Amino acid sequence: MPVKIRLQRHGKKGKPYYWIVAADARAKRDGKYLEKLGAYNPNTNPATIDLNVDGAVTWLENGAQPTDTAKAILSYKGVLLKKHLKGGVTKGALTEEQAEAKFTAWLEEKEGKVGAKTDGLAKAEADAKAKAFEAEKAANEARIAAATPVVEEAPAEEASNEEEE
Repeated sequence: MPVKIRLQRHGKKGKPYYWIVAADARAKRDGKYLEKLGAYNPNTNPATIDLNVDGAVTWLENGAQPTDTAKAILSYKGVLLKKHLKGGVTKGALTEEQAEAKFTAWLEEKEGKVGAKTDGLAKAEADAKAKAFEAEKAANEARIAAATPVVEEAPAEEASNEEEE
């Protein structure tokens, strides 16, 4: 039975949410699956990915073929690197501790990059809010200045009315 690691669509129209599943290649897109490996939410920035790394590595070692999108997600989360390191351990090029240390170092570096992007997005959003607030404040001040009646003209009109009488 050929097994694929692929995305199974959930969510509503215009707001997709995907499960990452190991499924028979002949099954329908949203049909029966063998194991749920994780979830992928592209609606957030950066996209949210929850993945069972060990389960995905096990399926890959047993011959499951990931689709293009699933392969990109697995690579992003380090599943393909872990499979590669595990292959090095079985060949004797690395010890289990060395492989785990390399994978942990890679994960920490990746977390740093994702954290930097998240911080940058939060800072950009805060700057945009501050800029919008300043623009709104200036518009309100201009509106107040335009709405305030001119006080000098009113006494002048009263004086001219008194002279006519």
